[in-house]
Amino acid sequence: MGGESEDIERKGSMGRRSSRGVHPVQEPFPVAPGQVAVDESHLRKRYSWLIPLFLVANVTMFVIVMYVNNCPRNIIPGKHCVVRFFGRLSFQPLSENPLLGPSSTALEDMGALEVNKVVHDHQGWRLITCVWLHAGVVHLLANMLGLLFIGIRLEQEFGFLKIGIVYLLSGYGGSLLSALFLQKTISVGASGALFGLLGAMLSELITNWTIYANKCAALSTLVLIVALNLGVGILPHVDNFAHIGGFISGFLLGFILLVRPQLGWVDQANIPPGYEVESPIKSKHKAYQYIFWVMALVVLIAWLAVATVMVFRGVNANDHCSWCHYLSCVPTSRWSCDDSNSMTCNTTIGNNSLILTCQSNNKTQSFQGMASESDSRISQLCAQLCT
Repeated sequence: MGGESEDIERKGSMGRRSSRGVHPVQEPFPVAPGQVAVDESHLRKRYSWLIPLFLVANVTMFVIVMYVNNCPRNIIPGKHCVVRFFGRLSFQPLSENPLLGPSSTALEDMGALEVNKVVHDHQGWRLITCVWLHAGVVHLLANMLGLLFIGIRLEQEFGFLKIGIVYLLSGYGGSLLSALFLQKTISVGASGALFGLLGAMLSELITNWTIYANKCAALSTLVLIVALNLGVGILPHVDNFAHIGGFISGFLLGFILLVRPQLGWVDQANIPPGYEVESPIKSKHKAYQYIFWVMALVVLIAWLAVATVMVFRGVNANDHCSWCHYLSCVPTSRWSCDDSNSMTCNTTIGNNSLILTCQSNNKTQSFQGMASESDSRISQLCAQLCT
């Protein structure tokens, strides 16, 4: 009898665990002593297919734009296309586009963000289409490498739906801020969407702070990466407002879409029937996560709604912020940030000829038999003359 009582006491001590331990109240579940049966399927990484699809879409759009560009046909006399053996897909002269890509006119025709057309011609779709266009091979490669490096990991962890929403809304947010501040040039590129993914990574780290190890090192690294990329944006011909707008949108979306449950809640939810938990976790998320969620949702809706209305009303945000233009370009002795006259030409038509004079370099060229060319074609000729 004494031996049996000792066995019973030993079994009872094995069944008891520390705080939040699991105790069988019915027939024991067949697991090893001292272990808890937990379904770990939620920890497996998902298969990433949306981010590669976005990459294919961007590359495809670039090839289509180059086909429409048709450099050999539209080049002016005295200029030469780059990589001419590509034929119709050859690039504009490096003096016009050092990124190995199409002309600004081709980009504009294919949906680049041009504020006047958004406001006066009611072409609001340009706020979306510009995200899928790129200025050149260099621009495309830089963005697509960033997309693969950042996007695939996020899609594997959070799924295609959440990351797709972050990518698309961040791109739209970047276009809005760009349209409010850069109203004299066109804008293209997926950089705003990429910065949105970076912003979402940062807010995801903050809102899920308690579940991470080495959190300070991760935060410092992420902030440094964001700061360096934004720092590059102060160079000329880089649309840093799209970067900032995309980052803000993605940062807010991360608090809304990328919230993880607190430690122990998932394991508790997967406990098999017949087991009970000491000190159960009643809430899936912590209180501060709910606060961040509500605040981010309100700010995001307000930001996108107000910015959209301002863009379609033709508001120039530079009139309300005299220093904000420095966020996108800082002039130095090596470069200027004033592009107002760089691609502007005086036009004279006579004797079935078109005479253009570039205002920035005073170059003049006559084009015989081109007096009836379209405005888009004249803009393309002017761009080539001024470079």
